[in-house]
Amino acid sequence: MTKQAVLGLAGWSGSGKTTLLEQLLPRWHQAGVQVSVIKHSHHPLVFDTPGKDSYRHRAAGAAQVMLLGEQGLAVYENLATPPDLQAQLARLQPVDLVVLEGQKWLPVPKIEVYRAALGKPLLQPDDPNIMAVASDVALELPVPCLPLNHIEAIANFVLCWLKESK
Repeated sequence: MTKQAVLGLAGWSGSGKTTLLEQLLPRWHQAGVQVSVIKHSHHPLVFDTPGKDSYRHRAAGAAQVMLLGEQGLAVYENLATPPDLQAQLARLQPVDLVVLEGQKWLPVPKIEVYRAALGKPLLQPDDPNIMAVASDVALELPVPCLPLNHIEAIANFVLCWLKESK
């Protein structure tokens, strides 16, 4: 199996990472690229509803609970520490591209999502893994600056990067 490509989508909270990814995914799908997403959150995650069977099983001591339905499945488990990137990737089915939304500290190729109105500094000057910045304002940078509202340009940038990285 060839190693799947990993791309980070980094930026401050409120910069529009989720919205951008939501717009990019259908374009990549149309191009025949299979994509999985690993979303990181700084907030406590609520995976289950108190009183439901799966919640009760976990509360009673099950190491893992798989909830299976006609359209998909979810595995709930308690972890002592978050898994590293390799362990995260090992849990996913092989795809062409895994996008990390968040986990901006990981040393993987990234696109920064930047909104000037947030008043936050660019991540790019301090992160050599940022290969482009998608911004709502024009910026002079040592990496490509892609217009945040030009989804096709961002999608194509990633598709070209994928071809070059194989």
